[in-house]
Amino acid sequence: MLCSAEAQAAVRVSPQPWLTEGDSVTLICEVTGSSTGWTFSWFRDDDRLSDSSRGAGGSYTLSPAALQHTGVYTCRAERGRPAYYTKNSSTQTLWITGQWSQVSLVISPSRSQHFSSDSLSLSCEDQRNSAGWTVRRYTDRNTEGCSKQTGSTCRIVSLRTSDSGVYWCQSESGEKRHPLNITVHDGDVILESSVDPVIEGHTLTLRCLHRSTNSPILRADFYKDGSLVQNQTTGEMNITTVSKSHEGFYYCKTERGQSLHSWISVRGLEITSDFMCL
Repeated sequence: MLCSAEAQAAVRVSPQPWLTEGDSVTLICEVTGSSTGWTFSWFRDDDRLSDSSRGAGGSYTLSPAALQHTGVYTCRAERGRPAYYTKNSSTQTLWITGQWSQVSLVISPSRSQHFSSDSLSLSCEDQRNSAGWTVRRYTDRNTEGCSKQTGSTCRIVSLRTSDSGVYWCQSESGEKRHPLNITVHDGDVILESSVDPVIEGHTLTLRCLHRSTNSPILRADFYKDGSLVQNQTTGEMNITTVSKSHEGFYYCKTERGQSLHSWISVRGLEITSDFMCL
């Protein structure tokens, strides 16, 4: 058994990190390799949650989940007198989107993985008025704004791996909208996939891109959750009718290298009398 000072907390989410407001989600904090008897503290974006006491048993439930619950969560455990603390756990991001959200974070190029040294543009677009919205990000346990922001647009001229993180639009009053996970790779191969959840019944297209051309590699193998699902001669994989079973971590591999892993989320399609929405 690990002694208290060496114990490590870990956080996981059930059932999934992509949510629509009104859904329920539970975060579970576990102390690996140790026994029971711990109490737990919960943090969102480095701020301790005032209602951490409801997660004292190691689980923290949001029901119903609301837009303001979007953020990066960590937990910490303690026990004994004097108290011994674990280190803060690894991060777990929850993405809660509105059923009829009018604010979108639009990125260019529109993909979740990017090569280092490439440029990236992120803009907050509001169907009513983009004024007052800025791009914020959470990278390497720090919440910060964009260093080169003009109005509601953030531009990164030369990406670094340290730019990997969660980006979102934030209002002057602190509301968070449309969070997206961005990863930057210093290798030669990335996976091109949608930055947003894929809608059930639609087509999912994955491409394996090479740094030198930014075009699909002629031969690539595609993996889901560590298992080979398809090898191609076009550098592209299509799933024509997506279902919840297609959710998971995807990456591609070629003779030139391997991409990072990207989480592909699948969402149901809600239909109203006026329009369709995520």
